[in-house]
Amino acid sequence: MITKNILYSLPKIAVIILNWNGKEDTLECLVSVKQLDYTNYEIVLVDNGSTDDSVDAILKQHPDVTILQTGMNLGYAGGNNVGINWALEKDADYILLLNNDTIVATDLLSAFVDAAKLLPSGSILGAKIYFYDNPDTLWFAGGRWRKEINSCEHIGYGQPDGVEFNSKVEVEYITGCALFADAATFKEVGLLDEDFFLTYEETDWCYRGRAKGHHCIVIPEAKLWHKVSSSFGGADSPIINYFITRNKLLWAKKYFRFSERLSLHKKTILILRDILLTSWVWDDSGLPLAKKILWSFSSWIKTVKRNAANPINKSTLLGLRDYYLGRFGDCPDEIRNIGKLNS
Repeated sequence: MITKNILYSLPKIAVIILNWNGKEDTLECLVSVKQLDYTNYEIVLVDNGSTDDSVDAILKQHPDVTILQTGMNLGYAGGNNVGINWALEKDADYILLLNNDTIVATDLLSAFVDAAKLLPSGSILGAKIYFYDNPDTLWFAGGRWRKEINSCEHIGYGQPDGVEFNSKVEVEYITGCALFADAATFKEVGLLDEDFFLTYEETDWCYRGRAKGHHCIVIPEAKLWHKVSSSFGGADSPIINYFITRNKLLWAKKYFRFSERLSLHKKTILILRDILLTSWVWDDSGLPLAKKILWSFSSWIKTVKRNAANPINKSTLLGLRDYYLGRFGDCPDEIRNIGKLNS
């Protein structure tokens, strides 16, 4: 049995879980977190202006959980910042940002704390994360930028777990699905950038941390299972696509030289070309030239409208538009309406 003195000699950890209309996922996550074998931690549930009965349900089933209500949807960045500020004010030693659509291994916090004792001070730690529906298949074993595909990449994504993923490894970034660091690191690096709102904010935070000398390290003993963007209709939803399209360019602008960003902008042009131009078909019939031009133009307009109405194409176009116009933070209402129509 753990005595009171031993309990308070353990580092105090704030486990921050963000909820936005995710009652069932959050309740399942909370049950999981409460089975942790670590003893000196507090669950901080930040509700991002939910309109379902999430808060009432959580209060009823978990009255011991600290609930912070923002009153509006501040996004992943803004909502977690509320929790981070609370944890720092309460003198937490460590902070874990944890997605609400996850299930954690019972020794998750113990694995993080044990690793933190052995690694360089101020290390930013991440877990080995599996798909919830395929519990032996990896979703994340580290993050890195892949220049050849112009995208960030999850190491190990879609692969079965194996010995090659059993060592601590330094990576470029840790996913915000489960990001663990000490309070001093959060104070030094600062809060998440709310311009991103959703996606790339944790990548940005890790790059800022690395610029200050912090190391991003995946701890294979720390494990959890992730449902993958369930709050937004899955990883391929128009909302997620909008934010990734816009925020990738914003992130690259902060960390890449212009010459390095050119390939990203070239890819943007190719996307626009595919949506707007590849649908042109010239009428090769024996009609007079004026009618050929009119028919071909009319056909092209109809095809462009049809292409642009595709949910992913539309969210891509809007993401590109808002990046180039400098519109950041939350997405436009039309993006959320696309998501509703396709949910």
